[in-house]
Amino acid sequence: MTDYQLFCVLAALALIISLLSSRFHSLQETIAITGLAMLLSLIILVVGKLFELDIHIKTISVLQRLDFQALLLNGMLGFLLFAGALQIRLKVLASQKWEILCLALLGTVISTLTVATLCFYLMPLLGLILPWSYCLLFGALISPTDPIAVLAILKKLGAPEDIAIQVEGESLFNDGIGLVLFVAVSQLAFSAEALSLADVGALFFHEAVGGIAYGLALAFALHQLMKLTDEETQRLLITLVVPTAGYVMAEKLSVSGPLAMVAAGIVLGNFTVPKCFGVTGRILLQRFWGLLEHFFNSLLFLLLGLLLLLTHLDMQLWWFVLLSIPVVLLARCVSVYLPYLGFRRMRQYSQGAEGILIWGGLKGGLALAMAMSIPAGIVLTPELELRDLLLVMTYAVVVFSIMVQGSTVSRLIRRSREAAEAGKAAAESTQAV
Repeated sequence: MTDYQLFCVLAALALIISLLSSRFHSLQETIAITGLAMLLSLIILVVGKLFELDIHIKTISVLQRLDFQALLLNGMLGFLLFAGALQIRLKVLASQKWEILCLALLGTVISTLTVATLCFYLMPLLGLILPWSYCLLFGALISPTDPIAVLAILKKLGAPEDIAIQVEGESLFNDGIGLVLFVAVSQLAFSAEALSLADVGALFFHEAVGGIAYGLALAFALHQLMKLTDEETQRLLITLVVPTAGYVMAEKLSVSGPLAMVAAGIVLGNFTVPKCFGVTGRILLQRFWGLLEHFFNSLLFLLLGLLLLLTHLDMQLWWFVLLSIPVVLLARCVSVYLPYLGFRRMRQYSQGAEGILIWGGLKGGLALAMAMSIPAGIVLTPELELRDLLLVMTYAVVVFSIMVQGSTVSRLIRRSREAAEAGKAAAESTQAV
């Protein structure tokens, strides 16, 4: 089976499971797809081992050949980030700019350090001494909230606007920041040459700032290009340049492709679309990118469920799995509550904002892709490699995040919305009196 044939089969399977998941009206579609894909993985494993068939071996071989890391980081991620950024309204984003910047940058760093510190001191209690650089590596890959998971699950739940824009804005920006941080920490952990903090900081600055600057330049160039034609269909097709050639060029320039996609999407969505597209063209653009987003989301969450087949769930790793989930949640609490101590001195927010940000800070395929990029062969014990350990821990956090947090965050949003409505009604009754 060629790579193209494999992609076609997976795409068809994703659409079929997406159709089946629509029968579960009580669940978000992405959660249902992930759950059904995990169930399919378990069935393949059980049938293969119970009846001594090689179906699970062949499936694992196919998934290994697929290269999930490259497919997400060099393919789907650009499309999904750009599609999400196109929908962000700059005026609304600007109203929460300091909160988003603080959560995306400072919050990610705080979470990374918190996860690393907890792992460094708690893992020896489980019989494994993990070097600080490896603990920091896990913190860097698991701390960013995944924009794909967040936008797919939260944007349809009707969260209060101030919370919704913080969650969406943070997830879009700290995705790129998290990737840059992970690359910097990887250099620190695996580089043969000794790197100083200044070297790591310079790398971070080059990728992050360079990515945003490149995204702005790309958006400006495409804006000028769209002026050369009056055909809205051609203008729509020009937007495809951003997540395709634009993303490839970002990699060639060694700048952050994800941040470039976000920057370009926000600029094009707020300045180019209103000027270059009429009402019909905007509807067409929205439907086109909405369709692509839905397709890639279905494919991604299918793959997340199937990746269960690639995780080494040895009994000796269960304690690390059980440790990873509360550690990451605690780090998320710290990274949200600390900034909010300052935020609430500046303005008022919807009731339960911190809880929604914590519980709605979902992890997804991005964390798994980063975990899978860790080099194989780094031995921690005779039976355990670093890549296997961090991949299992990451997968556990991602599954818990999507299946548990994603399916229950609606309750927090509902309470916050009801509290806001009650407060508004009370204020109106007071004014009437």
